[in-house]
Amino acid sequence: MRPETSTDVLRYSAFTPEGFGDDGGNPAGIVLDAAGLDPSRMLALAADVGYSETAFVTAREDAERRFRVRYFSPLVEVPFCGHATVATAVALAERNGPGEFVFDTPAGEIPVSTAADPDGTVRATLTSVPTRSRPATPDETAPALAVLRWAEGDLDPELPPHVAFGGAEHLVLAVASRARLADLAYDFDGLADVMRQHGWTTLQLVWREKDDLFHARDPFPVGGVEEDPATGAAAAAFGGYLRTLGLVREPMTLTLRQGEDMGRPSELLVDVDPTDPRVRVTGRARPIGDPR
Repeated sequence: MRPETSTDVLRYSAFTPEGFGDDGGNPAGIVLDAAGLDPSRMLALAADVGYSETAFVTAREDAERRFRVRYFSPLVEVPFCGHATVATAVALAERNGPGEFVFDTPAGEIPVSTAADPDGTVRATLTSVPTRSRPATPDETAPALAVLRWAEGDLDPELPPHVAFGGAEHLVLAVASRARLADLAYDFDGLADVMRQHGWTTLQLVWREKDDLFHARDPFPVGGVEEDPATGAAAAAFGGYLRTLGLVREPMTLTLRQGEDMGRPSELLVDVDPTDPRVRVTGRARPIGDPR
């Protein structure tokens, strides 16, 4: 194999369900040796790759299996990205062996554990920074609904709008029907303006099928991307949101299905404990083009 240099970009798909190849999950770029890259070069590479995020990794000289990681969308740096974290951990596990890693990110320390499935595909579990969630104000909700072209009556009254944090901030809007979630045709520039005003990384748009099964869509216009097929940071924030609402009374695992309306099915497993503000998000990742 050709040695990887600072400008070699690996391409992995994260949160890919079993049975799906390159048509599932969320693609991420990964640069495993970014020590010689400045932020402007990282941004340029991320724009060239064109995925919602590319991770830039620098090994820590003072600790094995510990790395500094930065995340860039085609337009901006983001403090944390879950799918690129899972993809990066899997890429490192394939080179260094499965086990534990620690990522030092702009959002904080992110432990990640990895293990190989029987077919050789590697699964990673990230542990988020402490999550938090608060009710969204009318001044936050109304402009977002307007550019989504949704009405307040479309929302699920049992799951109120919140601004949730799991390494980055996300506006959580839960709708009352699957049909409403499927019909997403928003004002790209208008939503980007609203999100920049409030500092949101994505919108976490969800529909509850069951108490432990949700469907999600995540617009990401501030990053230059219409929609994310899988969003691990928002999944962590969403777990914290449910805990804040008192809907997690004992440790439980949620399944988030995302990307289905885009034709890129993704599956995120979210472990939430009512006594722990951190949330664990698990998913598979595989190199794009890998036949497994």
